[in-house]
Amino acid sequence: MRRREIRLADGRELVYFDEREGAGAGGGGDGGGERGEVDRRGLPPLPAASELRYDALVDEWVAVAAHRQTRIFLPSAEECPLCPSTPTHSTEIPAYDYDVAVFENRFPSFSSREGEPAGELTPFTPTRPGVGRCEVVCFTADHNTSFASLSPRRVRTVLEALADRTTALSALPGVEQVFPFENRGEEIGVTLQHPHGQIYAYPFLPPRTRALLAAAGRHAERTGGRNLYADVLAAERTAGDRVVAANEHWTAYVPAAARWPFEVHLAPHRAVPDIPALDEAERDAFGPLYLDLLGRFDRLFDMPMPYISAWHQAPVREGRERSHLHLRLFSIRRAADKLKYLAGSESAMGVFVNDIRPEQAAERLRQAAG
Repeated sequence: MRRREIRLADGRELVYFDEREGAGAGGGGDGGGERGEVDRRGLPPLPAASELRYDALVDEWVAVAAHRQTRIFLPSAEECPLCPSTPTHSTEIPAYDYDVAVFENRFPSFSSREGEPAGELTPFTPTRPGVGRCEVVCFTADHNTSFASLSPRRVRTVLEALADRTTALSALPGVEQVFPFENRGEEIGVTLQHPHGQIYAYPFLPPRTRALLAAAGRHAERTGGRNLYADVLAAERTAGDRVVAANEHWTAYVPAAARWPFEVHLAPHRAVPDIPALDEAERDAFGPLYLDLLGRFDRLFDMPMPYISAWHQAPVREGRERSHLHLRLFSIRRAADKLKYLAGSESAMGVFVNDIRPEQAAERLRQAAG
């Protein structure tokens, strides 16, 4: 794999991850670098950083990023900003072809640019700039496909890109956790149909991470330092009734207390903190099992399944020894014609009520094997 960096017209970074020689070529007379590699657009100045506001009632930070209201919404395939550029149409990706490309989001929730200085709205509501970074990960140049249709080799390339970006973003000042994820489907809220994911580099620990670390810390104190997620994974593998699929290095299982109608954790058997810590065998083994899992999701109702695929990695600085890398895949679809909406209990109180027993969900996913 070859890694190449360029700068877009407004100064944002873009990194190509090439599987083949000549990727990115295609002509165009752009006058510099590899052909088809220069961003020809005239772009407006980038927005300032978002604002973080502290909610003292629940001890959480909220990002206010009003500039995101103007981001592109469900464009036609001809206007897709994630497709390769052509001689007559420039997109976010100057190359006329590519394998995997990662670039800074033009409408980020967090960025390293200057914003409003730290202050306070009330004595209970301090504010500070939303320092961090948001990136877009384009899995393929093909607009009319999905992650589930990628080859195992391409999944491995995506994984290498996520490892690269996790390492780079973890080194940025103020970043506390790196979170790669994919949203799929308009039901989830996707605004661009091109197969892509995102990476958020948070300037604080998100609520779920804080809860995971707190529970892991309590378990370690009770058990002389044992890793909670590793113990839960071992228990699920032993029980077996919620295991969907597995190979030598990874297991996919429905959590016993799943919140979503169809929710699966895909975890390496070895306790590692993040994607860069995976060894070669683990990286090779991930793709085939993950593609199998995505295929099962799509076969459940014989239609593309809307989902969120979220990598839970260790924070940059604290709690790394208590963390265990895992991918959390879940869907809001509970039947062919029904979605799981977050209504009163879930949205107002954070108490989930699942419509499908996890054991039933696991059995249906096992039966959906290709």
